[in-house]
Amino acid sequence: MLPRIAPHKGYRMSFGAILLPMFLQVALTFALLFWMIILRLRAVRKGEVQLEAAATRQADWPPYVQQVSNAFHNAMEMPTLFYVVVLLGFMTKTLDTTVYVLMWMFTLSRIGHTAIHVTSNKLAHRTPMFLLGAIALALMWILVGGRIIVFQTL
Repeated sequence: MLPRIAPHKGYRMSFGAILLPMFLQVALTFALLFWMIILRLRAVRKGEVQLEAAATRQADWPPYVQQVSNAFHNAMEMPTLFYVVVLLGFMTKTLDTTVYVLMWMFTLSRIGHTAIHVTSNKLAHRTPMFLLGAIALALMWILVGGRIIVFQTL
């Protein structure tokens, strides 16, 4: 039986709606991946980077390519913990409205973080978005982990 989140009495959310923030984070990661590939191929075609250097990961990518590449690599780091806690919470039926709101906080902060990363890339703007996501993620782990430990929900 699939877990359900009941934000209001008598209302149940669908499986897809519960996992929508995670699916959106995955879509963001794939968008960055394909954007990075396009930019890298374009840089190689223009002769800005030697193909041999790119093949051995020793390429000195132009700054605009490196900026998107860094955003992609960043999208592979902290979100990994997000995917695990969402799936763990889903499997153990420890998701609730609070965790669901935190899921959206994390995902929206990552979208904001990425937007800043690939545009102005100003740390003064990027850091608060990063911290918002990190705090939301930490709270998700505290809630899901705490419920599993305290209530032994497996």
